[in-house]
This record gives sequence, C-alpha cells and structure tokens, in this order.
Amino acid sequence: MKKFVLITGASGGIGQATALKLAAKGYNLYLHYNQNEEAIKTVMEKLREFGGEFIPLKGDLAEEDGYKTIATQIFSLHAIVHCSGNSHYGLFVDLDQKTLERLMRIHVSGPMLLIKELLPKLLSRRSGSIVLISSIWGQTGAACEVAYSAAKGAQLSFVKALSKEVASSGIRVNAIAPGAVNTAMLDQFTSGEINQLHQEIPLGRLGFPEEIADSVFFLVSEESSYITGQVLAVNGGWYI
Repeated sequence: MKKFVLITGASGGIGQATALKLAAKGYNLYLHYNQNEEAIKTVMEKLREFGGEFIPLKGDLAEEDGYKTIATQIFSLHAIVHCSGNSHYGLFVDLDQKTLERLMRIHVSGPMLLIKELLPKLLSRRSGSIVLISSIWGQTGAACEVAYSAAKGAQLSFVKALSKEVASSGIRVNAIAPGAVNTAMLDQFTSGEINQLHQEIPLGRLGFPEEIADSVFFLVSEESSYITGQVLAVNGGWYI
C-alpha cells in the first residue's frame, strides 16, 4: 500500500532534506510551498530517481483560510510533517501587531487548523504520525526572538496535548526541536556570529538539514511505534 506524507514548507532547507529522505525510504509526498516555486521544482527534479508520487501544493498558512487551500488538495494521507515557518529577530518592544499576528498564524493557528482539517483522514485509518518541527527556542526561549520563541513553545504544548487525545486512535504526535541548523534562516547572521555559535555548541558545529530529516523519518516510521507526545532535541548539546 502506498503511503503518503504531507510536508509543509517543503521548499525550505529542512523541508527539502526531509522530502529526499522520505522519498528514499519509499514514501509518496505532498510537497507544500508558498512562494519558492523554483525550490520546489528543484526538489521535484531530484525526487525523480525514487519513482514515487510527488505532488506540489501551493498555499499560504498566514492567510485566514490558507489551511483550507492546502487541505482540499490532499486525499490519501498517512503522516503530516510540519516544517513551514519563518523567524523574526528584534527587540520585543519594537514588535508590531501585524508581524506578531502573521507569525502566530504561520507557526500556531495555521498548522493547528490544517492538522484539525486533515485529522479525520488519519482517524479513519486508526494509524498515522504527526511531526512538528519546532525549535530549541520553544524549549528555552531566546532574547530578541521573543515572539518566535512563544510560537515555538505553543507548538510543543500542542504536540503534548494532541498526542494524549489521539493516542487511543493509533496516531502518534511528536516534535523535533532543532538547534542552530545550516539553512537560509541563519543568513541574517555574520560569519563572526556563526563562529560564536560554534563555540557555544558542545559538538562544535551547526547541524545539517539531513540530520533533522533523519529524525523526522524515525518519528514517522514504525521504528518509533511506542513514542508519542515527545520533543526530540537535535541541537548538538546546545540545550539539555
């Protein structure tokens, strides 16, 4: 039986790596993106060698009904991997309402509503896995990323609560909390700041998107069949 996984934010660094990992393991994929169509085309080209079904979906989770646009394009479904997101860096006192509301829709209300819309597809099978890519800052918080930390913390609370609600239906819900990962999200920092990060991280380096993708595969697969409601920290020992 073909297994289909929805990856939101499949055009980003972690999303792309996750798509390649899951395709290599035999999964068929819905590849959600919002603006970066060129990145999705590149991923689709790389996925050809795996011979599965790979379906691009365009939708904006920041829009009020953006989740519905995505959900209506999905039919068979076995797992959801939420990678969509963006960061916001700056003093909390300077944060404007519009930016805060958009951040919360992208990271909190959008994915929650999307999962709610798609949950009946998993409930009907009485099996499935949901994985949210959160952040180290959802665990410990970061100065100058207060709103982002709050949104990522909300994701972790959502995972813990939903996991209890759907466990009896055979659905597992977990989160991954990456530390500093070598993706475009770090482009705003200087080389000196990146070097400082290396010194702060016990393993002495940034993470790679592929390492997050490996963790996603573990939590989606039956190799983690007795794990639910957990936050897997993939951060090189930066926060324990």
